[in-house]
Amino acid sequence: MVRWLKYFFLGIFTGLLGVIIYLSPAGSWLEERLGLSTLFLVRGAINAPADVVVIAIDQPSANQLNLSIKPRLWPRSLHARLINQLAQAGASAIIFDLIFDSPGDIPEHDEALANAIEAAGRVVLVERLDYEDSALVNQQDDAAQRHYIREGAAQLLPLIADAAKARAPFTLPKAERVHHYWTFKPNAGDIPTVPVVVMQLYASPLYGDFVRLLSSSNPQLAAQLPARMDEADIDDLILTLRNMFVSNPRLASQLKENLDRDSRLNAGGKRVIRSLLEVYSGDPIRYLNFYGPPRSIKTIPYYQALQLDTDRRDHPLEREDLKNKIVFVGFSGATQSEQDIVRDDYPTVFSSPDGLYISGVEITATAFANLLENKPIRPLSAAGNLSILFLFGFTVGLSAQILTTRKTIVFSLLLLCIYTFIAYAFFKNAMIWLPLIIPAALVLFTLLLVWALKVLALEEFIGKSGPDGELDAIIEKRDGVFSGTCLTTDIAGYTTLAETMTPSALETLMTDYRAALKNPIVQHHGRVMDTTGDSSLSIWNKEPENPHASKLFSWIKKTPDATDRFRACKAALDLNAAILRFNKRNNPPLPTRIGLHSGAMSLKKGDGIYRVTGDVVNTANRIQGANKILKTSILLSGDVTEGLDDFLMRPLGSFALPGRIKPVELFELVAYRQSASKPQLWLCETFTNALNAFQLKKWQEASQYFHEILSLFPSDGPTHYFLTLCTKYQNESPATSWPILRIDSK
Repeated sequence: MVRWLKYFFLGIFTGLLGVIIYLSPAGSWLEERLGLSTLFLVRGAINAPADVVVIAIDQPSANQLNLSIKPRLWPRSLHARLINQLAQAGASAIIFDLIFDSPGDIPEHDEALANAIEAAGRVVLVERLDYEDSALVNQQDDAAQRHYIREGAAQLLPLIADAAKARAPFTLPKAERVHHYWTFKPNAGDIPTVPVVVMQLYASPLYGDFVRLLSSSNPQLAAQLPARMDEADIDDLILTLRNMFVSNPRLASQLKENLDRDSRLNAGGKRVIRSLLEVYSGDPIRYLNFYGPPRSIKTIPYYQALQLDTDRRDHPLEREDLKNKIVFVGFSGATQSEQDIVRDDYPTVFSSPDGLYISGVEITATAFANLLENKPIRPLSAAGNLSILFLFGFTVGLSAQILTTRKTIVFSLLLLCIYTFIAYAFFKNAMIWLPLIIPAALVLFTLLLVWALKVLALEEFIGKSGPDGELDAIIEKRDGVFSGTCLTTDIAGYTTLAETMTPSALETLMTDYRAALKNPIVQHHGRVMDTTGDSSLSIWNKEPENPHASKLFSWIKKTPDATDRFRACKAALDLNAAILRFNKRNNPPLPTRIGLHSGAMSLKKGDGIYRVTGDVVNTANRIQGANKILKTSILLSGDVTEGLDDFLMRPLGSFALPGRIKPVELFELVAYRQSASKPQLWLCETFTNALNAFQLKKWQEASQYFHEILSLFPSDGPTHYFLTLCTKYQNESPATSWPILRIDSK
């Protein structure tokens, strides 16, 4: 449980890190500047709607008309002529992205432009927003002032402004790259911008159907609207509708339900009304769904649009090309040199490497086209993004704890690739924008963190983690002598394995192995003291918390503490389970033998490294080696098992181990007693009976027990070992040291 809590901690930490980055200004910048741009570039250019056209004031038109490229120097009579041509061609709406805020050089030209605008009846003029830095005095402290920015529409030339169907601003944020715009400008009293006004004009033929749908959902609100579109001031109408939808969040969904059931409207009409509902009920900040590089929207040079009334057969433009189109007129340079003269362009994700940006009039047309198609870029909700980032970070962090380093890298990169593909699919097909850079940063951070932790873990594993107050106290107060429990491990067949692997592959495998080995020991309050090749040595010893009480408690520590022995046994079982899991994940596997012994040991320190020596260490190594003969995994001495009733242990008898004079009583550590299975309990009970018969030299009876065990546990190592001895001793007498058995090989 403690181990899994540790795993979950790193997962939770990584998940929360993703959430914190997302909520920070840096996270927003990363996703907008890099993530969104990457998604656009991978998606590439797409087709712009054919209903939207840009008439470009550009260098070719200036050359054809013998005019300056600067739009403010163009005669307004020329604009009047263009409006007449577009109106005769049947354009649905004409939007002039030129500011007419002062009288022209020739008054007659202003009158001609005003007359053309009024005659067309479908012209929208772009106006500027003026900024005013206002200050409010705090009533409690006259010296304290609070500043705020107030915006308002700049005054256009009344003669021309009054002739237009509508006027509206269109401002873009001052940023390194343009990504979004406003449908309603908050600092200017929620004034509608050009795309919203044009959208409402485009939907004018459906105004009666809109009011009818609203009346079926909320008659009281419908009564507040004019009965006919031509009876309404368009600015007042838009603000009224906006307030309705903001004040009634459920209104849009109700109207959509009525729209789906309506049988009078065709599919095209429903599409337009649905787009209009999204305009009024949606967020005022909209992310632009760019169609591609400059002039991705159909762009016609100004001079060609003026030639619609000619009968030239070679003319590339016909009136049908502009019929029912929404036409935007403004400066749109096709080269960088043009844009250097007239600065009405903005950097975007599709800006050309040579410095060619998208013009302001094309961005305005793009914003309207997004509203018309109801296909803006929609960021996922904050709650959705936070949930995705937390789960992504949690998964990466958790996997880094469970898997090996190599598998963590593969899994993390695979997960990132799958997530990136999903994000791309959402962006391309549904215009939904998911975080892209933060997940990649989380993967990189996690891999670096795991690498750092494993480096630190390796340093601590080999005893180079620096001074340890508890160990220093043992050296200082007890002359380095202490009583504790020692656990040693060794890999079976390591020498042969090392011959078959490259040094780098072997080192990678052993690094992951040592990390798996260390965790159970540390979690059960043990300390890894040394590792040499494929072997390791760990100890359990608890120094009294009060250093002045060391003499008082010294007599207690003459024999190994039961708590230390209990923790060492728990660590041995968890270590064996961790090695089994490790071997399932890795090829080749590393079968590991474990031995435990308790008693007095000697501790010394040199060059910052602690070394443990003594008979207990040597005996633990011999006990560990006995696993090879008995075909077991965990062997304990009788000194370790004393008083520990929480574990299921199988007695194996007394053995004279290599290099030792005194015999050692060995036990196999099988499982936690409370979680032991019935077959395990039966095995230990039956084997105890067999061992008793064996020690009484009842070879026949012992053999029957051993054969009974093999019928259920055919590969049980101790049973095979003792059954062989039964067969041997039926023909020859055992040694004089009976019942002590001898193991000669290490």
